[in-house]
Amino acid sequence: MPIPGKLARDATVAGPLGTLALAHTRPRASLLALRALAWHTGLARLGVEVPFCVVHDLGLLLACPNQQLELGPRVELSAALAPLRGAEAVVRAYRALVEEVAGSEAALRSSRLALRDDLVVVLLARLLARVVKGAGGQPPYESRVPLDASLFEGLDSELLGWFGAVPREWELAQLRALIEARLYLLTLVDALDLDTLQLFGLVGGDASQGALAQVDLLGILGHQEANDVVDFSLELLPSVLETKTRPAAGTHAAFGYAGLTRTGSLDSLMLTELAWDGEELMRRMADNEVLYYAREEARDDSRLVHHLLIDASASMRGDRATFARGLALATGKQLLLAGEAVTVRFFDSRLYEAEPAREGKLPVARLLSFKGEHGRNPSRVFRELASVLALAARRDPRQPVVHLFTHAALYIPRDVVRSVKENARLDAVFMLPSGGELVLDYLDLLDAYWVIDHQTLGSREARAQEARRILTRSGPIEPVGAAPA
Repeated sequence: MPIPGKLARDATVAGPLGTLALAHTRPRASLLALRALAWHTGLARLGVEVPFCVVHDLGLLLACPNQQLELGPRVELSAALAPLRGAEAVVRAYRALVEEVAGSEAALRSSRLALRDDLVVVLLARLLARVVKGAGGQPPYESRVPLDASLFEGLDSELLGWFGAVPREWELAQLRALIEARLYLLTLVDALDLDTLQLFGLVGGDASQGALAQVDLLGILGHQEANDVVDFSLELLPSVLETKTRPAAGTHAAFGYAGLTRTGSLDSLMLTELAWDGEELMRRMADNEVLYYAREEARDDSRLVHHLLIDASASMRGDRATFARGLALATGKQLLLAGEAVTVRFFDSRLYEAEPAREGKLPVARLLSFKGEHGRNPSRVFRELASVLALAARRDPRQPVVHLFTHAALYIPRDVVRSVKENARLDAVFMLPSGGELVLDYLDLLDAYWVIDHQTLGSREARAQEARRILTRSGPIEPVGAAPA
């Protein structure tokens, strides 16, 4: 469609969209180009200023299947580039670079992951931040392109006019920086940690919660310790992804029958009750002896809140940290799938702020990137936890369940553990050092605990098997006083 004259003269629109004359990727649907605008805005929020054509080309190659794209020049630029010294060679080299990225294994794999926009922004920041940093300068215009898919329909006929509407020295300088860093960029593409992105896709990570979450994710891409946690988590997740919210017995007419109950509505009354004469039936109803069919209904999500409490002290490094965080992530996902509320907390010598799972998404970036820096003081941590739980009990009707992932040398006074137990269930997973034993005087106060020895932690198959065994118990937990699960 023709571009409105007002927009065609607006540098904040002509500037970014005019760079598509340099692009080498054409989406088959205009909505895909609209996604590129969101990526461009997200990169600017992270402080990565790059031409829109670069975000458009590389982003589409990483986020979209090949069948949705066409590779090739969008317009003939020779006449427009003639006044700019060396511009034609730069554009040819850039387009050759796009072809190389398109043929990479990372582009083929990532396009099958159906990445969300926030993850694409993190990927592009990983690839481009250092490359364009040395190019210097700021774009001569602000990007304020309306989020209107109709702007990209029939856009090619307008590109030459928009390309010449503003000076293009900044864009060419950025392309030169990309070309000079070609080998570095291709190495980064080949080394992309797609397993972490796959984990975010399975778990529903929190990179969409804002720039800080994206910065956390950006920091863990390529980090070996985080990669170990990701690999271990991906081993466990298939065993929990089929978890569903369990039905419970209720009295309203919904779903199927679950059993018998002493309360209910007339439509659920057992027909055999009508065999009693009138006076006896009235007596039975007054004495609450009448039987009703119980219906299945969804679990009451407000009954429980699960705190995944993860030890981040110096004793939890290497295999212990991998096991603890991977198991915590899988446990959190299993609980979310079962309809439970989940919060993640770390501790070392202090108890850190809670990170709740929002909209069914765990704080994966923080879970993978967090580092403890304050030594180890279990007594102080659990006194603080007891205070937090006691305060929460006054305003939150849900029963807390604490899932503890820690080193075996977690020495806490019995009275402190007992104060935690006054307001919460307490389960624990202890990881032993080499040749160590679990000698703690409060084990009898725990609702459940598991011990993982050093040999198990060192074997990939053994630790995965042990984690799955724990996960079979880490599903939905009934509140204290109810029948066991």
